[in-house]
Amino acid sequence: LPNIMSSIAGNVFGMKDVKWLRLNDIIFPKNIVKSFKGPKYGIEGIRRIFKVKRPLIGTIIKPKIGLNTHDHALVAYNAWLGGCDIVKDDENLSSQKFNKFEARLKETLKLKEKAEKETGEKKGYMITVTAETKEMLKRAKLVQDYGNEYVMVDIITIGWSALQTLRNENFNLVLHAHRAGHAALDKSNKHGISMKVIARLARMIGLDQLHVGTAIGKMFETKKEVLENKEVLVEELYGLKSVMPVSSGGLHPLMIPELYKIFGNNVILQFGGGIHGHPLGTLAGAKAARQALAATLENKSLENYANTKHFIELKAALRHFGQNQ
Repeated sequence: LPNIMSSIAGNVFGMKDVKWLRLNDIIFPKNIVKSFKGPKYGIEGIRRIFKVKRPLIGTIIKPKIGLNTHDHALVAYNAWLGGCDIVKDDENLSSQKFNKFEARLKETLKLKEKAEKETGEKKGYMITVTAETKEMLKRAKLVQDYGNEYVMVDIITIGWSALQTLRNENFNLVLHAHRAGHAALDKSNKHGISMKVIARLARMIGLDQLHVGTAIGKMFETKKEVLENKEVLVEELYGLKSVMPVSSGGLHPLMIPELYKIFGNNVILQFGGGIHGHPLGTLAGAKAARQALAATLENKSLENYANTKHFIELKAALRHFGQNQ
């Protein structure tokens, strides 16, 4: 892939005769597509892990960095206990001295197992392995050796070559793609490389999940752009498995009905401050998200559902986040 991108999206961007240039899409022939591995798990594999057909609810540990290992794992536990299916590290958590990678992995997996026993639900932990390539592979192997199913990686900052290396190792791990830095390439409509292209390349290499924008929330993409990004992940592409779209960025439980209209069932809805910023705390925030999803799936308004079921968590979310809409 580095050679392909150097050829079609390399020096041409630096020509003085070119004022603005944007790569909006690439159409690959079958023989090139088939030369890449594509996703190992994809949507179907992820569904087999969690054994549910509804949208998955995820959260990002907040604050992004600063929590010690124990407190990090405790936040994850409360989120899982409240109803989150997935917990993930944020993009800039690595192996800082106050929260070393292996210690965090070990401690968080202990509480993941505890949450699974207490809730009867499958839980996922997406620990970030983003690092220099050799260190990244070392961390990914450690995650596999501990029996975890997931890793997360910052696909833009590690680069296409390192990403191919990670996928080609063929770990028994679902690869979650965080797109930190993408806006440096795709935010301008006049210049750069579109998110649609990034999504297509990530799918070919073999990522299983990818952030595609929100259409609502704090991310800049329009609904049309988000739907185009999503379509690239699920459309027929010479037999490659589909990638699970992830919606994340400034979301809270009150947005779930609109997000469901946009994405349908095959999506991971990720909430950061929308869960941890709940006035009653992380546990209640996760409960509110699951309650809002249940109301949405039953085609009921969040207000009526909260009142009928006497859900104090959803009621508090309606009061708190409703003020900011």
